[in-house]
Amino acid sequence: MSRVGKMPIAVPQGVDVAITAQQIKVKGAMGTLERSTHRLVTVKQDAGKVTFAPADETAEADAMSGTMRALVANMVNGVSKG
Repeated sequence: MSRVGKMPIAVPQGVDVAITAQQIKVKGAMGTLERSTHRLVTVKQDAGKVTFAPADETAEADAMSGTMRALVANMVNGVSKG
């Protein structure tokens, strides 16, 4: 599994993350950002953290889990710190 994809994202106070089957929406003091989820990545939210895992054992799914994690981490940073 991707080293980046293994790290959970801590959601700071004042930031709301909504995860559906089709998209991830992050809302904070600086605005709202949305991104569609990738079919090869499983996204879960638990106890103030967002985690990402590959949906299957392919190298593409592994790489995409790290990419999605980095993109969502940037979204959380953008709506909280700007």
